[in-house]
Amino acid sequence: MWQQQNNTLYKKFEFKNFSEAFAFMTRVAIEAEKMNHHPLWTNVYNKVEIWLSTHDAGDIVTDKDHQLSKKIDSLL
Repeated sequence: MWQQQNNTLYKKFEFKNFSEAFAFMTRVAIEAEKMNHHPLWTNVYNKVEIWLSTHDAGDIVTDKDHQLSKKIDSLL
């Protein structure tokens, strides 16, 4: 479940291994690029953390972030 914190939408994902985590990040990158909306994220081994906010709107959560979060969830 996405959590709203510090003017971002945040979610942590955990995968079986690094390859699965990286494949997920690749799928997210393709969708984010299509939307021209790029996440802040980290990856350590099998964990991916994502923070979404809209920079053009002053680094706050907007509908664009909610749209991307739904798209990200659909990639699992």
